[in-house]
Amino acid sequence: MTVTTEAVIIGGGVMGTSILYNLVSRGVKSPILLERDTLGSGSTGRSSGAIRMHYSTEVNARLAWESLKIFRDWDSVVGGGEVGFVKTGYMVFVPDDAKDAFRQNIEMQQKVGIATEIVSMQEARELAPAFRLDESEAFAWESESGHGDPSATALAYSTRARESGARVILESPATRVEITAGRVSAVETANERYETSTAVIATGPWSSRFLTHLGINLPLKPTRHEVILLRRTTDAIPNHPGGGDMSNLIYFRPEGPDLTLVGNGNREEEANPDAYNPRATMDFVLDIWGRLAKRLPGIEDAELFTGYAGLYTTTPDLHQVVDKVDGIEGLYICTGFSGHGFKLAPAIGVAVSELILEGDAKLLDISSLRMSRFAEGDLNSTRYSFKVIA
Repeated sequence: MTVTTEAVIIGGGVMGTSILYNLVSRGVKSPILLERDTLGSGSTGRSSGAIRMHYSTEVNARLAWESLKIFRDWDSVVGGGEVGFVKTGYMVFVPDDAKDAFRQNIEMQQKVGIATEIVSMQEARELAPAFRLDESEAFAWESESGHGDPSATALAYSTRARESGARVILESPATRVEITAGRVSAVETANERYETSTAVIATGPWSSRFLTHLGINLPLKPTRHEVILLRRTTDAIPNHPGGGDMSNLIYFRPEGPDLTLVGNGNREEEANPDAYNPRATMDFVLDIWGRLAKRLPGIEDAELFTGYAGLYTTTPDLHQVVDKVDGIEGLYICTGFSGHGFKLAPAIGVAVSELILEGDAKLLDISSLRMSRFAEGDLNSTRYSFKVIA
């Protein structure tokens, strides 16, 4: 069967659904999203859900800030659905040898308009009395940051898009993007052919499979990342803000009244997205628990609630690829978020819809995310020597 549509989005995670919603809200008639499984069944469903803005590059800081405003004001901006945004505040901790880079980052973020400030050790202690602090460290506080529910966000975007005429087709993996005379002409599944002039590849760790068939080679690497959730005794450890801890190479956030989620962005292990261990290993559990105990005393007496692993799609500079493909009119790539995807997804949806409909992103300059940067040797650079916060 053949169906004709203005645009096909491949991938039903938070990125694909955000793009779908933004296209239909800007007047694209009946765009179609194809998902190989269920909504959020890839990286989205195993995201840590952190929403923070501390980055070394202006492009990601701006994307995070614009996205946070959408998460915060969801009902008035998007309307409908539940994204689970909880404002907890977010503290950044850096060791002594990273203080210069830290100050430069905070200065850049403040120029962007982000609600962040360097705080003294005493101020940090007042903001988060549960944390153990060291006088050699520096601290920053993001008062507006927090966390959300990635799967619920994907569902909310999908629901709003469908209410405006979009179609979401689950358990329908795309098998081929057809190119005719240098432009997109169709997207095919096992049973359907969708004739279209616009296709967006937003398939996370499966992206290289589509791109290779099209003769596009990008340095994308699926990597496995683990997190655990610990149940605190609330009398001993009250609720606490989220944090990016570069002294102990961990990130963490509260979940509900008595759970703490913790992960380590520096650990990475290349993985097959169709065959990887989805559980946290005991080696990881013991290591990350011990690291968290250095920051959150008393957590060593908590209970292990659960642990799991998900996938990042990483690039050499830990920055995503968001671009139109030169030489193939109507083909767009949105992948390689290196663990940052959820917190950037609302702004990415806006930017990609602008790229498709207007030829350029108007929300902000995304030229540093172009696919050609790898061949050009013009990579994005972080001021830090660790990957917990890029």
